[in-house]
Amino acid sequence: QVQLVESGGGLVQAGGSLRLSCAASGRTFRPYSMGWFRQAPGKEREFLATISWSGGFEYYTDSVKGRFTISRLITKNTVYLHMKNLKPEDTAVYYCASTATVTRAVVAAQYDYWGQGTQVTVSS
Repeated sequence: QVQLVESGGGLVQAGGSLRLSCAASGRTFRPYSMGWFRQAPGKEREFLATISWSGGFEYYTDSVKGRFTISRLITKNTVYLHMKNLKPEDTAVYYCASTATVTRAVVAAQYDYWGQGTQVTVSS
C-alpha cells in the first residue's frame, strides 16, 4: 500500500504564494508519475500538473501554466506544488496522487493512490 499526505494549504490573499507538499510512504511506493489535482465545491476534480518520477517530464493544465510549478525530491519521497500569483478561483481542496503504471498521467482515472487533500483558500 501507498500513503500520501498533503500539507501546506491555508488562507492566502490574492496575488500571494503557497507551497504544497505531498509526502509518500509505503513499501510499494515506486511511482511512474505523481500529480496534483484540485476540487472546488460543486465542481469536478480538476487535473493541475504531473511529473515523471524519473524526471524529464512535466505537464500543466492551461489555467495554471506559468503560475504553478511541480517538483519532486526523490530522497524524501515528496512532491511539491509551488503556487504563485494565486487567484480567488484557485480556492479548492488540493490532492496529490501517484501511479505506478502510467508515465504521463493527466486524468484522475490513471492514478492509483490519493491523499486526503489540503484546503487552499484565496481571499480577494
